Amino acid sequence: MNMSVLSRADLVRELLAPAVCASSAIPLHVSDAAAPIAMNDMADSVLAHRLGVARELLLRDLREQMSNSPVMSSPQVLRDWLRLHCAGLQHEVFLVLYLDAHHRLIEAEELFRGTLTQTSVYPREVVKGALTRNAAALALAHNHPSGEAEPSRADELLTQTLKSALGLVDVRIIDHFIVAGDKVVSFAELGLI
Repeated sequence: MNMSVLSRADLVRELLAPAVCASSAIPLHVSDAAAPIAMNDMADSVLAHRLGVARELLLRDLREQMSNSPVMSSPQVLRDWLRLHCAGLQHEVFLVLYLDAHHRLIEAEELFRGTLTQTSVYPREVVKGALTRNAAALALAHNHPSGEAEPSRADELLTQTLKSALGLVDVRIIDHFIVAGDKVVSFAELGLI
């Protein structure tokens, strides 16, 4: 189920809906030995669904907070959103957070998707997205599914290339984050921006 298309009310309803009675979900011909396994599978499925719904609600609330005030006035909100967005991904994604002149979130977009170890990023597409949304600044982020949060030399070069390209159209990069599990590393904090 694509939860991003559901309304907040629908998500809350999904989260609070009573679980299907396990005994009615198991066919009568299932052996007594298989019944506990089937009930465990159903319980795991219900739990996974509810966790997905809760994750979507949290992502929306954090995104709303970033839209109402400058993202860097509460960097923990941004870090939490990034962790939730990238949680469980087994491939790299490159995210662009388009910001207005006051650094409030206009839109967050997963612009590129890659493999386990790399993502191809095209500066032209980043510039085009910024101009389309009339963004004054960007925050960039990508994940490292390997769990290694330190920026690579390629990450640093990409950031400088994007900074130069965006500078030509008066769009600033305020930070670039790497998400690795529960760690979020900031290029600005490392002095790389």
